[in-house]
Amino acid sequence: MGHTLLGVLGFFSLNILFYCGHAQDVLLTIEPNWSTVFTGESVTFMCDTRGEKGDNWFYSIYRGDDEFISNNDRENHTVKLQYTGFSGEYQCRAHIRGSIKASNKVSLTVSDKDVILETPASSLFEGESVTLGCRHRDPTKNKNAVFYKDGSAVEMDTNLQSQMMKNTVQVISDRSSSYMCKFGDEESEPIKLTTEPQPKVHLMDIPAEGNVTLSCSVTSSSSSGWKFFWYKGEKTSEPLTKQDAVLLSSGQITVSRGGVYWCRGGRGEPLYYTEYSHSVVTNRAVVSLQPNWPEIYSGETITLTCEIEDGGDTEWEYEWRTSSSTTPPKTREYTFKPSSSEYYWCMGIIKGRESTTKLSDRFTLTPSSNKPEPVLTVSPSWLSPGDSVTLNCRVKHPSAGWRFSWYKAVPKPSDNSYSYELLPDSTTGTEQDSYIVHGQTHTAGYVCRAGRGDPVYHTDNSQPQFVWSGDFGSSASLTVSPDRVQHFTSDSVSLSCEGNSTEWRVRRFTDGDLSDCSTWGTMTGSTCKVDKYWLSGVYWCESGTGEFSNAINITIEYGHIILLSPVRPVTEGRSVTLGCKLKTQNDIYNVVFYKNGKIVQNDTRGELNIFAASKSDEGFYNCKGDNSSQGWSVTSPESWMSVKSSRPENNPPFPVLLVVGLVGGVLLIILLLLFLLLCCCRKSKDSCFNRSQRSNQSPATDQDGSHYASLSHGDLCLYDTIRRPEEPENDSIYINRSQRSNQSPATDQDGSHYASLSHGDLCLYDTIRRPE
Repeated sequence: MGHTLLGVLGFFSLNILFYCGHAQDVLLTIEPNWSTVFTGESVTFMCDTRGEKGDNWFYSIYRGDDEFISNNDRENHTVKLQYTGFSGEYQCRAHIRGSIKASNKVSLTVSDKDVILETPASSLFEGESVTLGCRHRDPTKNKNAVFYKDGSAVEMDTNLQSQMMKNTVQVISDRSSSYMCKFGDEESEPIKLTTEPQPKVHLMDIPAEGNVTLSCSVTSSSSSGWKFFWYKGEKTSEPLTKQDAVLLSSGQITVSRGGVYWCRGGRGEPLYYTEYSHSVVTNRAVVSLQPNWPEIYSGETITLTCEIEDGGDTEWEYEWRTSSSTTPPKTREYTFKPSSSEYYWCMGIIKGRESTTKLSDRFTLTPSSNKPEPVLTVSPSWLSPGDSVTLNCRVKHPSAGWRFSWYKAVPKPSDNSYSYELLPDSTTGTEQDSYIVHGQTHTAGYVCRAGRGDPVYHTDNSQPQFVWSGDFGSSASLTVSPDRVQHFTSDSVSLSCEGNSTEWRVRRFTDGDLSDCSTWGTMTGSTCKVDKYWLSGVYWCESGTGEFSNAINITIEYGHIILLSPVRPVTEGRSVTLGCKLKTQNDIYNVVFYKNGKIVQNDTRGELNIFAASKSDEGFYNCKGDNSSQGWSVTSPESWMSVKSSRPENNPPFPVLLVVGLVGGVLLIILLLLFLLLCCCRKSKDSCFNRSQRSNQSPATDQDGSHYASLSHGDLCLYDTIRRPEEPENDSIYINRSQRSNQSPATDQDGSHYASLSHGDLCLYDTIRRPE
């Protein structure tokens, strides 16, 4: 702080004073400072260029229009006034580089009388206390002077007279009265005092870093003898002291910002005061933006606030100015929707006064005409049914007050667009720029947008982004003919939509571009035939009832070879065959298959057979082969092969199946034992059959009279021993317990028979045999 204060003191050490009204660039004073002198006395004329000192100044003294003292480089000139003819008005003129500055005028009377009335040569002000002196040419007679005002003796102050040898008197100056003095019978010439109205002072502030310098000056032709008094707040307050401000000179102080200041001048004893200056408000007005976002957009609502630094408890009114013809309200806050680049200023006005701050610095507001467009990303983009999908919405300046809303896209094939349904828990927007969709099972589209402020200003909607599923689980499905992922550009390919809808469109997403069949094919009913602009990408169907089909990632090959792989995901446990195909009809040799860039088969076979697909078989596949006619090798693009679970989505997890299986097994064993006990108890000559469930079936009879049971689809039978009545009990025919599917009754070579089960039956039976 000490360095700052020294810098301020150094900067203002020139003591520059400011004047207006009758103030002069050069001040002329005389010494002694009396308006009347005796003939033969000397007077010194002093020219003051008000701080503009230097060797280049030249000075001349004029009496009236005549040059009295010729041009020279001295500021002070002492002249002996020999004659009464030297009386008149004197003026100093200062010259520098062809420029002339003239001083105030001083009236001087040269008297040849023996008694003179001495009055100050400097200006007197109406109502100012002034001391008059009476002087005799003979110094020995300067005793017991008597003063008169308009012919009447002036009452003397005995205390003052004793101190000043009774030769002075203090009066209140006025321009209408005539004054004179006497020593005995000798008297002076009567004089009327020349007065000016009560002087004014001019107060101005000079901004400085962290502080304000105030300069106070008397706006009069005479500025000699003035002291300056400073006030803060109200005129009636006590003058500031050194503890309240830094006094730079008699006419300048430095104060901190934040206050209303006044000044006035005073001189003489008792003090004669000038008028109070106008007030200077050192509070600084600052325009601030609310909300203070890095970028403002045309049409959104913002508020400019006029802040008064160190405003305290002062009641303020406000005034705004703009670079346009708009007239803002006279309020602290100015709320509006900017549409173009403009400048704004404000200032504070103390309520009930004319005191104002200076205009604030210019505030430039340049709104962007481009409405922000958020960017949505989805992860994963390909999902397995039941996955959680994370949506992320990016917007410029993400921390600038944005809240995010999330929507699901609903297809509208009739006008080739989407409607948007607000996702749960995002009615008022989310502070987070991400949103998780739990348990997503099918292909779906999403959009997002951001909003901020009150009223809310919304961005545009993002471009729709999609999460794709290859499963045929929804009510709409897409099939490809021919049924493969990779195609040559010359292939004729049809994409067909199926489901409960009469209105369809086929869409493609490639390299960030979303388009429909009308752009690159011909849509006839629910089928799109691709006939132009073949591009690799993701293809799917959208229905008029708002559904998305499964999605297919189709690869278009401009080269000579493609991988033959299925469009649909392969079910676990099923077999699948991958192949290679040349664009020409030539045979292909030495086919190598790759999975995720590593060789998985390299032999003479032209196909890759996977007999029981599992999740471990998922991956990117491609192939390479030799062209039989050209003799060179070509490699196909990669395609992803997906393997899905064979267990339906509604199947219970493994622990549940295990428990159910164990309980069912125990119950089955108990039932079997009960049936065996019942059958053993029933001894008869007839063939014995255990309880069974029959469905429109009759017993079958063998040539030797033995019988076997026939089971239709859905029967669940438990059989015990079957024998003919004439056969001994130890010669039994047995039905073996087994599960059979789509079999007819069979006869063994030895003539034994076994039961036949249709598809879906679950039977337990024993081997049927003849007795040996």
